[in-house]
Amino acid sequence: MIRVLAVAAALLFALPAFAQPPKLPAGVDPQNAIVIDTTKGQVIIKLRPDLAPQHAERLKQLARDGYYDNVPFHRVMAGFMAQTGDGQNFNGTGRSKYPNVPAEFTQTPFKRGVVGMARASDPNSANSQFFICFADASFLNGQYTVIGEVVSGMDTVDKLKKAPAGSQSGAVTDPDKMVKVQVAADMK
Repeated sequence: MIRVLAVAAALLFALPAFAQPPKLPAGVDPQNAIVIDTTKGQVIIKLRPDLAPQHAERLKQLARDGYYDNVPFHRVMAGFMAQTGDGQNFNGTGRSKYPNVPAEFTQTPFKRGVVGMARASDPNSANSQFFICFADASFLNGQYTVIGEVVSGMDTVDKLKKAPAGSQSGAVTDPDKMVKVQVAADMK
């Protein structure tokens, strides 16, 4: 009986260790890191409030609201990017309940792993949607807001289901999803 209680106590104290947030790469502030659990694995994004403070706050706010949970990667184009963040309509036509965020453009280059805010033709129309670059996309430099970079899990991003070759829209049928999105500092 004592052994059973000892094992039970050991398991009880070990449970919090199993529920710990992921170990962040060195130099990544948990207050400015987003952890995305997808249907293909985990992705960790280091936000860049030094480049785009308003956009960084928006992503954290929406993650804390649960807005991004179970949201698909609705537009995924091989060799270019994977777009997600439409928690309203799930197809790229929606936005959050919050007002659009004014552009915070920089000359920070769009390259593999860089995360940018999606927008309409109006430069000040970014709201909730974002994209992750598969490769160099320098043609976006200075025209879209760089919000962060993938610091862990780019191999997961590479596994996301992509649109058929030749697709102009990049729309994905039965897309992969962001199952749970959290600010790393909030994970317990």
